[in-house]
Amino acid sequence: MIISASRRTDIPAFFGDWFMMRIEQGYFHRINPFNTKQVRRFSLLPDDLDAIVFWTKNPKPFLKHLNQLDGLGYRYYFQHTLNDYPEHFEPAMPSLSSRIETFKILSERLGPERVIWRFDPIIISSVTPMEYHLEKISYIAGKLKGYSGRLVISFLDFYGKVQTRLKALQNKYHLTFTDMTDPQFADELGFMAKEIKQIADHNKFQVVTCAEAVDLDRFGIEHGMCIDAGLIQSIFGMNIKYKKDKNQRDECLCTESVDMGAYNTCRFNCTYCYAVQSSQSVANTLKKHRPDSASLIIENK
Repeated sequence: MIISASRRTDIPAFFGDWFMMRIEQGYFHRINPFNTKQVRRFSLLPDDLDAIVFWTKNPKPFLKHLNQLDGLGYRYYFQHTLNDYPEHFEPAMPSLSSRIETFKILSERLGPERVIWRFDPIIISSVTPMEYHLEKISYIAGKLKGYSGRLVISFLDFYGKVQTRLKALQNKYHLTFTDMTDPQFADELGFMAKEIKQIADHNKFQVVTCAEAVDLDRFGIEHGMCIDAGLIQSIFGMNIKYKKDKNQRDECLCTESVDMGAYNTCRFNCTYCYAVQSSQSVANTLKKHRPDSASLIIENK
């Protein structure tokens, strides 16, 4: 079994102590987000897990737990999102310089193959045009050269709840947004893909997409998977068999896994996040979090 920790929230940044308590107890409860009366127990014992995949924008608070995880024999790697957006989009993010430093510390601790750099989502807007992203990717890639070997990119998905939040930004700050994957922008997308690939090659990164229907293979950018059984086998010398996760959308190629997180719990409150409805929703949900609970939010009785 592979544990995803977590697509739905940032466990390393905000819930590391809860996670380690679940490790000590050897299990956790997953609540169905669409039917909260459905609760299922999953083992977290080392012998029952093939690997843990952490998703985070700031693993710094979690670094103190790595020795304990290693001592207990857990296998894990990190999907580390590292981009640089205005406060309109990311109102609670630590400085870029501090996050780059944390990335390096994590890589030095685990090895570059176990820390995947994510620059996603790419948001094309009037304040973050294509040139903005190419400049940021080039700068960050230069800083992370040798500290990771894989770059994952994706473009903003205009989900219903995301569109609502973006509309509020449009009205407040007079912003405009562009769906770069729309066929009418094929030339611009092609130019951007070629530039990203050139930057990646220069800095020794393999670049892949995350859950994208758009095909960038002709530019040397393949469809990737973030929870990757092949990577787990390569890193840890294992021989495991897994299927594609049928619970993810068709464009997602990720290996099947069990997610530990809960929606509306990430305090970063990024405007573009599909896992957060609003800052008020996060505040309300976090009232149901208990560090000693078997699930991230307490179960309905």
